[in-house]
Amino acid sequence: MSLTSLMRPIDHVRFVAAADWLAVAAVISVPWSTSASSILFASYLVALVPTLDWADVRRELSTPAGGLPVLLVVLGMLGMLWADVSLYERWGGVTSFFKLLLIPLMFVHFRRSERGWWVFGGFLASCIVLLVLSTFIHDPHKIEAVLVKNGATQSGEFVICISGMLYLMVECIERRRWWWFIALVAATLGMLANMAYVATGRTALVVFPVLLVLFAIKKLSVKGIAALSVCTVLVAAGAWFSSPYLRDRTVELWTGYEAYRTSDALTSSGQRMAFYLNSLRIIREAPIVGHGTGTIGSLFAREIKEQHGEFWWQSNNPHNQTFAVAIQIGLVGALVLWAMWIAHLWLFRGDGLAEWIGLVLVTQNIIGSLFNSHLFDFVQGWIYVLGVGVAGGMVLKRRMAP
Repeated sequence: MSLTSLMRPIDHVRFVAAADWLAVAAVISVPWSTSASSILFASYLVALVPTLDWADVRRELSTPAGGLPVLLVVLGMLGMLWADVSLYERWGGVTSFFKLLLIPLMFVHFRRSERGWWVFGGFLASCIVLLVLSTFIHDPHKIEAVLVKNGATQSGEFVICISGMLYLMVECIERRRWWWFIALVAATLGMLANMAYVATGRTALVVFPVLLVLFAIKKLSVKGIAALSVCTVLVAAGAWFSSPYLRDRTVELWTGYEAYRTSDALTSSGQRMAFYLNSLRIIREAPIVGHGTGTIGSLFAREIKEQHGEFWWQSNNPHNQTFAVAIQIGLVGALVLWAMWIAHLWLFRGDGLAEWIGLVLVTQNIIGSLFNSHLFDFVQGWIYVLGVGVAGGMVLKRRMAP
């Protein structure tokens, strides 16, 4: 037996361990730094690829949960062929799809890994540190007192953590682990307070009630649902009446739209309405296969210039994931997008914590993508890929166990 063959198992083990810890490091960095996250994602892929059994990869690609993300990427690449924009714009458009390629690879990796929980634990710990710093070390004169990213991103991260901690609270009650229960309650209330008084993401305010309903259905008894309902009403009422900031952020949805409708004012709500209406007009021009990958910016610039003039707000983001796909690769691409979401919902149909985390991530992404292009955004897109990849691998591993 050669030295190379003797070393191969040792190298394999080391590379698998390195990939595990790089995944943990990457998810810890996501709430903080785009640059660090990019470096860690690339390093994770370098460590992961040599360890893969390509028969396992082919098996995942043959399933809807693993194959549909790759099909969406392939359609995005094909869309470059008929895009009437520069090669630079085409490449900029297709790079938004590429992160989805990691999902089936992560299924393979976390089928065999024992460190999936470290990934989720690392994300929770990172968000708790972000909570502390965002709450106590901020400039009170800023509209959104966030240290990194923005209020919408931070609120979305906190909603994920709160949803996971709610599940753990029930487990603590059933197992009578009261100190852990108190710690989880404190962290949950801290994140809710931060969302109400420090940085309110309005998309999170839509997503969170839906997740509460799902949690009640999947995990609680009738008494538990009643208790959760009372707590939710009390916390929501307390936040609403005690936080002018929360009220202003919520009311601005309507007042901003009215200002846009009556005077063409440049408001957040008005911009979104313009983006949605322009998206529908653009999709109708090429409904089946779209205008090609990377064309959103030029098409939006054309529409905005015709309606508002050259100096009105320009954007290459329709703030809706379905529109972002359909503009570029048509209704064919939009159908694949929704089929992928449905396949991932089906993957997480069980009752365990990994299934719950996966369900939270997919549901949040679907609802949030009605108001944002979350899969194409850096933070939200990578949270989806990492979360679905890790939780999916863990779920598949348990289902294969004898």
